[in-house]
Formats: sequence, structure tokens, C-alpha cells
Amino acid sequence: GLSYALFLPDGEPDVGVVILHGAGSAKESHFDFARGCRADGMAALAYDARGHGRSEGSFGPTAFQDALAMVTLLRSYAPHVALRGSSMGGFQAIHAAATVDGAGTGGRDVEGPRVCAVVAICPAPEAGLLRFLRSDQRPEFACDADACRPWLESLDIYEAAGRLGPETALLLMHARGDEQVPYTVSERIHEAAREPKRLLILPGGHHRSVQHDEELQATSRKFIRDAARSSF
Repeated sequence: GLSYALFLPDGEPDVGVVILHGAGSAKESHFDFARGCRADGMAALAYDARGHGRSEGSFGPTAFQDALAMVTLLRSYAPHVALRGSSMGGFQAIHAAATVDGAGTGGRDVEGPRVCAVVAICPAPEAGLLRFLRSDQRPEFACDADACRPWLESLDIYEAAGRLGPETALLLMHARGDEQVPYTVSERIHEAAREPKRLLILPGGHHRSVQHDEELQATSRKFIRDAARSSF
């Protein structure tokens, strides 16, 4: 029930990236990054989260399992797979990688392939997502609000980040001028995470500026490839 687009290079890829978009967005918004992956000899898979684009169902507690299902799919094309998410996608990427059985000091809930790296761009914490659901604003996507509230209340993105290392490298990128998610969220996540980790706070910008910056996209791809090589 998930709609996805697969980008494969001419040769056999050594690493793949599952791309997770933000709330109200869709997979097509990140085709620029996927094309860059393909040009670099990497595989990429962008998909619509439930309640978005052409995917079935409503966004809710199955989001992490959906992300890991896409990891499993991409593993059939590339031996090492990373997650790259923006905003709500960054939230999903951190949690999905942390919930894989065996992640860090011991994962929970889900059996699945290990993720070699997570790139989280302006990741949205649970508190921000909860405030949005409790506000008078109507989501721009199909969302199971009744199921999402207790689910989000049970999660802690900072604790999840602390379960990623040393087997899953974490790169955080955030614009200081982000008007939706304060850059201090990424600072807190970085502080909670274990090595290997890297934090890039960029001057100015806004909530969507980092994800489409070509130089920062190249930085993400290099980080992912380096993480994959270290896991050989």
C-alpha cells in the first residue's frame, strides 16, 4: 500500500538511501536528492508516507514499520542502506533506525535490517507534532489523530537517538533560521546521541532550505557512504 520511486545507477550500487519526506509533502519533493544519489552510484528509494501522495491509509503508528519495509526492499538492490528524512521524515528516520532489533545497546519492537546511517534534516520532535494535532489546524494529509496522540506521547526522540550508535551513524543538519522547528532540537538530539555523530547548524535559511542545498546533499551522500564502508 506504499507508493515509491526507485532510482538505480548504471552499475551495481554499494549503498542505498531510503528518503522520507515531511508532513504534507510527497516523494516527488526529494527526487533532486535521489537523482544525485543515482549520479554518485548509489541506489535511492523515495516513498509517500501513509496519508500522503499515492500511498494508502492514514499516517499513524505504523510509520516506523513502513520505513523499515522500504529499507528491506532497498536491501535487495544494495548491501547497505541508510535513512534520510526531513522534518517529520527526520523524526521517523531516527525512530525507525532505533527500533530495529539489536540497534545500539538493544533495540525494541521490530526485527529488521540494520540501518548504517541516519541523516535527519530539521527533525520534528514528538512535542511539536502533538501541538499541531491538538491545535485547531487541520492536517494537510490523512492522519489517524486518535491513534497518533497516545503513540506520540509514548515516544522520545532524544532517547531514540541515544540507541543508534555505534552501529548507526547520525548526521543532523538544521538551519538556524528554521521557523518551524528550532535548531536547538537538533543540538539536543546530538547531545543525546552516541558516536559516530555529526551536527551541522547552518546560518540563516528556513525549514526547507537545507534539504535542497546541493552542497549539503553531497555532504549527506559522503556521510552515508563513509558509514557504509565502516560497516563492512
